[in-house]
Amino acid sequence: MLDICLLGTGGMMPLPHRWLTSLMARYQGISILIDCGEGTQIAMKEKGWSPKPIDVICFTHFHADHISGLPGMLLTMGNAERTEPLLLIGPKGLTRVVNSLRVIAPELPFEIQCQELTEPEQTIAFNGFHIEAYRVNHNVVCYGYNIVVERIGRFDVERANTLQIPRKYWNRLQKGEIIEEDGKTFTPDMVLGAPRKGIKVSYCTDTRPTEGIVRNAAGADLFICEGMYGEPDKVQKAREYKHMTFYEAADLAFRAGVQELWLTHYSPSLIRPEDYMQEVRKIFPNAVAAKDGRSVDLLFAED
Repeated sequence: MLDICLLGTGGMMPLPHRWLTSLMARYQGISILIDCGEGTQIAMKEKGWSPKPIDVICFTHFHADHISGLPGMLLTMGNAERTEPLLLIGPKGLTRVVNSLRVIAPELPFEIQCQELTEPEQTIAFNGFHIEAYRVNHNVVCYGYNIVVERIGRFDVERANTLQIPRKYWNRLQKGEIIEEDGKTFTPDMVLGAPRKGIKVSYCTDTRPTEGIVRNAAGADLFICEGMYGEPDKVQKAREYKHMTFYEAADLAFRAGVQELWLTHYSPSLIRPEDYMQEVRKIFPNAVAAKDGRSVDLLFAED
């Protein structure tokens, strides 16, 4: 199960009941944060989740509304007596930006590791899942992210018995381990079927529509996408500042064949996003004007 919470849905400046951009995901004890805008800690507290166990923070880009909450977040982690290393992922220049922000958070009881993205598309592997970063089209270098939870094939008991694989090795083989004992080698492919459909969440913000977004979000169970403007007369402004309208995001969702679309990163002038959703749902019916704190538990599909 992959837990998702959209902590903040605001762009540019925080508003009452709308904090700046941030998404948190949890999977098997691992916590991932994407962006850390102002108010992220408050939104996390309202959700009842803790910043202490965050393992990875990914940044789409270095505009203040996406990273201004980081120094306070680091200090809170340190005050909670965290000692485990923290991995930060972001565009080239991440180390310099983080070190600059740490002028006001200089002493921490844990190590910060920075992984800078240098390619148009990169994959970072973890135990049981991976994060895919893909370049989008903003007025600074900016990335979207996929969180992909893999799912191994079903264990074939009949095949294991036919191959006379001792039962004591079955659990280890299911976990992907290669076993060499008593002059014999047993590999996972001997007892596992084809990989099954996993879980995929795609997140992108601060960008114009691109074919790369369609390709990278393809088939996602959940597509969380910028909808800076809902007003139909804001198309030219979206083009000028390299942002997206609700309708452009809905078109991306439709073409990518995703299961559900959550809009986020609203302009401060956009007070009631729901007012525009009737037209959006004509393009992509399963679209939601997300609010801060919107959550979902994503489960593996039934076989």
